[in-house]
Amino acid sequence: MNGVGDGKLARMTVEKVSSTDAKNRLNALLADVERTGKTVIITNHGRDVARLVPANPTPRQFGQMPNLSIPNDFDEPLPDTELARWEGDESS
Repeated sequence: MNGVGDGKLARMTVEKVSSTDAKNRLNALLADVERTGKTVIITNHGRDVARLVPANPTPRQFGQMPNLSIPNDFDEPLPDTELARWEGDESS
């Protein structure tokens, strides 16, 4: 099995709920975190204050991105114009 059913995709998702909603749905949220491995962030007045995460997360499996290609020059220095853009200089 792969995808959402086994929790691989859900591990990458985050759900935000208010503290009131979390209080009312705590058992369901705990069951969902345990079943899917996803993270739930609890907010208070719109601010993130707590995080529900699996106590025993499933380790990430090597090879989940088989089509990912990393160029040979990946770790070469960036050209000055590209580096300037990454550093916030839009004039380059």
